[in-house]
Amino acid sequence: MNLNTLFSEQKLGDLNLPHRIVMAPLTRARSSQPGDIPNDMNVTYYQQRSSAALIISEATQISPQGKGYAFTPGIYSNDQIQGWKKITDKVHARHGRIFMQLWHVGRVSHSSLQPGNFPPVAPSAIAVEGQAFTDDGMKDFETPRALDSEEIPSIVEQYRQAAINAKHAGFDGVEIHSANGYLLDQFLKDGSNRRDDNYGGSIENRVRLVIEVTQAVTEVWGGNRVGIRISPTGNFNSMSESNPQALFKHLVEQLNKFNLAYLHVVERFGDDSDKGFDFNVLRQSFNGAYMANGSYTAESAEQSLNSDLSDFVAFGVPFIANPDLPERLKQGADLNQADSTTFYGGDAKGYIDYPCLNEQFSPA
Repeated sequence: MNLNTLFSEQKLGDLNLPHRIVMAPLTRARSSQPGDIPNDMNVTYYQQRSSAALIISEATQISPQGKGYAFTPGIYSNDQIQGWKKITDKVHARHGRIFMQLWHVGRVSHSSLQPGNFPPVAPSAIAVEGQAFTDDGMKDFETPRALDSEEIPSIVEQYRQAAINAKHAGFDGVEIHSANGYLLDQFLKDGSNRRDDNYGGSIENRVRLVIEVTQAVTEVWGGNRVGIRISPTGNFNSMSESNPQALFKHLVEQLNKFNLAYLHVVERFGDDSDKGFDFNVLRQSFNGAYMANGSYTAESAEQSLNSDLSDFVAFGVPFIANPDLPERLKQGADLNQADSTTFYGGDAKGYIDYPCLNEQFSPA
């Protein structure tokens, strides 16, 4: 099968990208401690993958309160900004482009990861099932504290400041993480949002925080350098929604006023199915680029693009094991297989030691 469309140029916001293969955000839990600071090993990792049409960074906590996993990086301190600047400089030296994914985990955290060991925050006091990845190993999730209405503006400001910090760190843009059961997704979906104020109840109220955050972030960057990630059918992190089609169509229509660069849609996640959801409704409702995500191969990505179901396709696990993934797909070369035991935490093994086809994609 030819991959002519996958390897054709396409505009994203005001960027002209050389092909349609995007590196999805991938949590790898290898930042330096204390301080959640990007390090030289992280520099090498991103530099190796600079041939992606666009790199979306691993999820990056916008504040100490936004942290939910051990060893994940932040974007709220000067040391973190400087650490990320080393990464963006190396990606740009290879003619790559990189957006930062802005992240607040909400209830998907543990008091041992929170400032003052306070409980995590959420729209409602409903616990996640399962365990948190803490500095001291896996611990059962706790019941979060429901945010007061008066606190919500400070959450919006955390996103605004993080967007400013990402600009100082040299990123080309930012992606708002509103997927996979984290804070913004928790506000969107009725399984996790039982509020009775202006941020709960109706669909119009439940999208309010996402809209306010998007307003704040686009005031910093402009819409053409901002994307947003959503997962309409995702049940990861104990998520559920009674009417996802109506909720996400309304959300996308509201987002259009910001003229965002792209809508990044998690169509499948792990064992999640699409549950009969019509993703093309979102595609047709959104006035920017549509980025599909969910276990795509080169062939299924080409088919999606040719069927006008997407403009870009984000690849996750294949980029973990194949730093030079676009070149491998272009040549029809064999792909390295990812070692799932090294996905989260650890050292260089399973992180920066996967072989490339040629030296062009190895660290300078």
